[in-house]
Amino acid sequence: MEAHVLAGAATDKNLELVLDVLPALIVILAASGLCGWLARWLWQPRVLGEMVAGVLLGPTLFGWLFPDAQEAVFPHEVTPILYVISTIGLTLYMFLVGAGLDHGGGERGGAHRPVVLAISGIFPALILGAAVGFTLWSQLSRDDVGRWLFAIFVGGALSLTAFPMLARILYERGLQNSRLGRLSLLAASIDDAAAWCLLAVLSAVHLGDGSSALRTIALSVLFVAVALGVVRPLLRPLGRAVARAGDISLGHTYVVLLVPLAAGWLTDWIGIYSVFGGFVAGLAMPRDAAFRRLLHERMMNVVSTLLLPVFFTFSGLNTQLGGLTGGTMLLSFLAILAASFAGKYFGCALAMRALGFSTRESYAVGGLMNARGLMILIFINIGLAQGIITREVFSMLVLVAVLTTAAALPLYSLALPRRLEAEQQRPAAPEPEKTAAPA
Repeated sequence: MEAHVLAGAATDKNLELVLDVLPALIVILAASGLCGWLARWLWQPRVLGEMVAGVLLGPTLFGWLFPDAQEAVFPHEVTPILYVISTIGLTLYMFLVGAGLDHGGGERGGAHRPVVLAISGIFPALILGAAVGFTLWSQLSRDDVGRWLFAIFVGGALSLTAFPMLARILYERGLQNSRLGRLSLLAASIDDAAAWCLLAVLSAVHLGDGSSALRTIALSVLFVAVALGVVRPLLRPLGRAVARAGDISLGHTYVVLLVPLAAGWLTDWIGIYSVFGGFVAGLAMPRDAAFRRLLHERMMNVVSTLLLPVFFTFSGLNTQLGGLTGGTMLLSFLAILAASFAGKYFGCALAMRALGFSTRESYAVGGLMNARGLMILIFINIGLAQGIITREVFSMLVLVAVLTTAAALPLYSLALPRRLEAEQQRPAAPEPEKTAAPA
């Protein structure tokens, strides 16, 4: 009799939890849809509106204006559920990002160009961000985080480019196969891959002493080696089968979902967060163009529409912009914002000029590469979850993500108006290599 009573009580509690989670999801999707539509109306990417919606649903606006209503929609017992949903969503999203990276063929007219542009986007922002973090460590950092670890984390966050958002902007404007579009996408993919490697090392160092950090790094290297050296060849028949059939069958869908989730579980066990596993699982997927296209068509809409808005809201619940109003905090934020803008925008623009592009083309690419969007949010959420940064620094970097992403398209359009952009929409043609002048 007592067992039946306990079972009934547990069922009632689970039902109450479902009734708490569903209203939260409804509010999240409604707000994301509305803000996404407003962003498109303002000639901004939809994902920017979804990011802003997540911030507005947190204590910055919703919790400030209607604290009782926010507590009713997002009670404390719902937060862990949102965290689980957002983690699954991020793992699958990073899986799709990894699967979508184009490893074949270099940039026409010079295979070195994407590497040069990527380096120019990584190192100036990393160095400037680390310098600001090193200087502000005593004001902003936790006591248990070393000065160098904090500084490099801030620099790493600022070195990111939002590869998926950049791809969306270029596809919306028909520039994905243009000379500038292909070069920017390849450079952004290198930027992001380098940032994830850096974060894996920082996480390993922060989460343990020297021996455990070495163990985590060694296991991470082994995981990547097995994924790319053993699992990837085993998955090639999957790509060929999907390409022949022209569709991803139900059986293939099980495999496609099991691989990133299992990889995420393994990397969580290793100690470097599940998004790394999802990203590497994507890199291990078959490179067949038909397979990659079908994979994105099958999964991206669901992941982007249902799961990612939950992540944005979870980030927004941890964002308190009201804490940045003090003089010290405001100056610290402005220093971080200036470092993020100058390092990426001018670094990429000057590199493009050195590669022989026009001034307008150079600053157009600099504006695009300055967008950080979703990628920096993933980066700093891991840092917050692992205790590398405080909520105040997290809030600053969320605002940096929103502002730099919002500025990307206006900066691009200012440098390359529609009348000049039409010339870029023609597919890139091979360019003759320039011969060096005689000494």
